[in-house]
Amino acid sequence: MRAQGQKFEQMAKTHLQKRGLVPVCDNFNARVGEIDLIMSDNETLVFVEVKYRASTKFGGAIASVSATKQKKIIKTAMYYCLVNDLNFEHVASRFDVVAITGAIAPFELQWVKNAFPN
Repeated sequence: MRAQGQKFEQMAKTHLQKRGLVPVCDNFNARVGEIDLIMSDNETLVFVEVKYRASTKFGGAIASVSATKQKKIIKTAMYYCLVNDLNFEHVASRFDVVAITGAIAPFELQWVKNAFPN
């Protein structure tokens, strides 16, 4: 299962790089949670959640980023800033979601900028 997740995270990373974002960190893990991708969009630090679903039957990939999951991602982003000597309150940042859907290739990829507030 982890290998499948890495495949879709790499797909999302490549998609974002083609649109000008620069990779900063992959799979940042902390006790509070995990962030799939951290990228830079000019002066903005972008925390990216990558979600894959084979179908949209139960709301699809975007719907799976619940309010609870969002809070976890925000806490993890705050911790990332702390350990990297960045002031979360003063760093330009946003939270994006890359939703990948489909049972077989070609997959549908949807990039939602500012998917939830920080």
